[in-house]
Amino acid sequence: MTGRLFALSAFLVALVGSPAIATATDYHHVHLVAPSRADAKEWYMTHMGCTDYGRPDACQIGSTYIIFFEREPTGPSVGSGVDHIGFSFEDLDAKMASFEAAGIKILNPVREISGLFKLAFIEDPWGTKIEVVEDHEWLGFHHIHLRSPDPAVALSWYWDMFGGERDQLKGRISGLRYGTVWLLIAQHEGELAPTEGRAFDHL
Repeated sequence: MTGRLFALSAFLVALVGSPAIATATDYHHVHLVAPSRADAKEWYMTHMGCTDYGRPDACQIGSTYIIFFEREPTGPSVGSGVDHIGFSFEDLDAKMASFEAAGIKILNPVREISGLFKLAFIEDPWGTKIEVVEDHEWLGFHHIHLRSPDPAVALSWYWDMFGGERDQLKGRISGLRYGTVWLLIAQHEGELAPTEGRAFDHL
C-alpha cells in the first residue's frame, strides 16, 4: 500500500462471518477536490450524468455519490494511488462530440479495444483523469482504477478487508465488483504520491 492514503470507510460493505466470505453492497462514494464545490457539482451533473440529491457539496450517479471538498487540489489524480475514475455511456462517439464542443480537455481520443469496448480519456477542470467507455453492460459510474507495485496483492488486500465480488471485466481484467462499480488495479513501478489533498482525495 506504499504511496497511497485512502479513507477506506468510503466502502459501504456488509460483512458476513470472516473477511474471506465478506460480501459488499453498492459502492458508496468518492471524494474529489475542487476550489468551488458548486462548480464541480454542476460540471459532473452536466457532463457525467450525475443528478442532484439535495446536498450542496455532492451529486449522485446510480447508487454512488460524488462528494467534493472545497479547496485547491495539490495535484492531479495521475501520479497518485488512484490514477483515474471511469464512466460508461450508451454512445461514446456522441458523448465525445459534446465534450469537444464544451471545451473539455481530451487526453486520448476514442479507440476500440477488441474484446473490451470503446474508450477514451478526458480530464475534469481540477485534474481528475476520467476514462469514458461504451460498456452497455455496466452504464453510469463504471470503475475506479488504482495503481500498485503488486496489483494481485493489493486486490487481495481490498477483498480481505472490504469484500466485494471477485470478477473479471469482460473476462479479461481481474477486479472487485461492488454492485455495478469495478475496482481495478494496474501495475506501477516507482513511488506513488498519497491521494490526500489531490484532485481525487480518497475512495
